Amino acid sequence: MEYGIVFANTGPFTAPAAASALGKAAEAHGIDSVWTVEHVLVPTEYESTYPYAPTGKMPGTADNPIPDPLIWLTWVAAATTTLKLATGIVILPQRNPAVLAKEVATLDQLSGGRVLLGIGVGWLEEEFDALGVPFAGRGERSDEYTAVMRALWAGDDVSFKGEHVSFAGMSANPKPANATVPIVIGGHSKRAARRAGEIGDGFFPGAGNLPELLDMARQKAADAGRDPNTLEMTATHAGLFGDDPAAAIEEAESWGVHRLTIPAFMFARAGDGLSEAVGEFMARIGS
Repeated sequence: MEYGIVFANTGPFTAPAAASALGKAAEAHGIDSVWTVEHVLVPTEYESTYPYAPTGKMPGTADNPIPDPLIWLTWVAAATTTLKLATGIVILPQRNPAVLAKEVATLDQLSGGRVLLGIGVGWLEEEFDALGVPFAGRGERSDEYTAVMRALWAGDDVSFKGEHVSFAGMSANPKPANATVPIVIGGHSKRAARRAGEIGDGFFPGAGNLPELLDMARQKAADAGRDPNTLEMTATHAGLFGDDPAAAIEEAESWGVHRLTIPAFMFARAGDGLSEAVGEFMARIGS
């Protein structure tokens, strides 16, 4: 089992020294990855429902910093050597796919192939409206944008003709260190699970019936003629933080989970003892 720290670019870890310290502590104690979140804009008031909290609202307030995930990961990359640099997630339909492909490939090249690109379709309609991006059809747009990025990573003199993106004879360099970047589909819905099976290299369901969603992703991969065993599954299990983490790990493994996540806020008050706090937690779960 691998472990990743999620919400890594929030709370005290938005600060430069704390961000690099978190990356170093994670790497030193066998955590394989850090996962960032994204919102370009956060409205003071919104009607959209945040799907990962019973209140339907995001934790914190609109003035809480959420650094750009790729820039934050670049800072952490410079302080580490093996730690995987993951977005969990970027809101793909809000991005220009060619610009994002260039940014991700650059970070991947500079870091020696350590990027995992987690993508999602987004839930905050007011943010889409403010950015001038249609909220409707964002899933289909994400699928097309994924294809655009992979095409630009795969070669030069690329042509692409889709509903939202069309170009001919274009190249984007540098390329990713390993010719492509793994794309992890994030989301709590059955559609996200199917999308992971159809086009993803991995799946990160943030909530929902995990066994059902993971099985659905694998089945969809098989239906699409893909090897379902190549899908890397990342998930959260509340039991990891209880009295019997070994049982939680065993159950997650039975679901086919490859990586369990640890929220960064668990270490938010560690201060100068951050590395020790991460080490103690990893020792407690037997890793």
